[in-house]
Amino acid sequence: MTSKQRIIEIKEITDQVSPTFCLAKWHHTTIYLQTGETHSCYHPAPHKIPLEEIKTNPSAIHNTIEKKQQRAEMLAGEKPKGCQYCWNIEALGDDYISDRHDRNASIYKTERVQEIIDEGPDFNVAPEYVEISFGNECNFKCGYCHPKASSSYYKEIKEYGAYPVNNHRFTVDGLFIYEEDVNPYVAAWWRWWPTLRKSLNILRITGGEPLLQKNTFLLLDNLDRYPLPNLELNINSNLGVKPLLVNRLAEKVEKLRVEGKIKNFKLFTSIDTWGERAEYIRTGLDLEVWENNFHTYLTKTENPITFMITFNILAVTSFKSLLEKILEWRKQYGWYSNTIEHRIRFDTPYLKEPLQYDMNILPKAEFLPYMQEALEFMAANVDNDACDKFTDLEYEKFRRVVSYMETTVYTDQRIKEGRADFYRWFTEYDRRRKTDFVKTFPELENFYNSCKV
Repeated sequence: MTSKQRIIEIKEITDQVSPTFCLAKWHHTTIYLQTGETHSCYHPAPHKIPLEEIKTNPSAIHNTIEKKQQRAEMLAGEKPKGCQYCWNIEALGDDYISDRHDRNASIYKTERVQEIIDEGPDFNVAPEYVEISFGNECNFKCGYCHPKASSSYYKEIKEYGAYPVNNHRFTVDGLFIYEEDVNPYVAAWWRWWPTLRKSLNILRITGGEPLLQKNTFLLLDNLDRYPLPNLELNINSNLGVKPLLVNRLAEKVEKLRVEGKIKNFKLFTSIDTWGERAEYIRTGLDLEVWENNFHTYLTKTENPITFMITFNILAVTSFKSLLEKILEWRKQYGWYSNTIEHRIRFDTPYLKEPLQYDMNILPKAEFLPYMQEALEFMAANVDNDACDKFTDLEYEKFRRVVSYMETTVYTDQRIKEGRADFYRWFTEYDRRRKTDFVKTFPELENFYNSCKV
């Protein structure tokens, strides 16, 4: 059974619970301890975790009252507003797979669904998947990131102020970032940990940059001392840190895996295209350092690595270059652990905001051919049984991105706002960061100039 067939099969089952049911709302959570916020996947905006709730219930760093209300909506067949990303994909037709469908298939178990049916929306679930951020310390300031997830970005906004745009100015006014040592949410995490670890299947550490967070290594040491043989451990890293930190990570996680103290380990890193365009998108990225760390990690461990590709306006014209690199690396590193699973993996969610990074403000007639060229390249290289090709699911996921751009129609006013912000944003971006948009993206020069207010 292929991945796509599995998704379709589970969809038929979960639709009987509710046509808007998503297991992620119960069993997935991302928790930003530095700001005291949570959501169940990247698509809904994070919401605040009330301090009052965690005083008596440390699991409220996931099981907030707000999230329980959203669960009730799903069980009633309603569509929570924060989940619009998936509703957009599903509106394209039954032939398209949304992330809701994908996640339901990946974590479906009969007993999990039955527990939800029996207990309803209000019980404090111990999720099977947790993504945790201990702090915002980060050496990168990726353009579409946020100061609350990057200390470098935070410092820039404190120095220069918010960007002169109307949408997502990234102000830090009123934003409070807790330090790791004096964070009540970190304290709640460690109080919940003895209970949570009993049912946890996947733990993913994110940031900021996790390799700069001391709690990341405290957690690795905890797992060394108190093993969880059934746990899949994941870490997000920008791979732009000093090589000694990547070596330290590689040694620790390989020890945990080899000694059976965890089930397996996966590293996730973010990159959206290749060459100088990639470095422009992610200020702080040095591709030479990144690729050296990438190869170091893959040679010192036997684990896979996944690229989190946030498909945005600056990836449109050069995405094929990254696809070509992926096939090059796949040929070099082959399958994972004697299975027909790639060691080099990737996903292509599209970016919705900030608006100035949204591909749908581009003139479609001029820029869709770049997207179609990349899709055709993937189509010509799909082979589920070849280690140096793409899978049909990878192709389908990018096909939905192309279809979304083809079919999305913004109002004239939204396009006008987005393009005005595009010009103002990247003009200011270049001033602050000593970069040159037109030199880096010459194919976007006419578009950039046309956006000038």
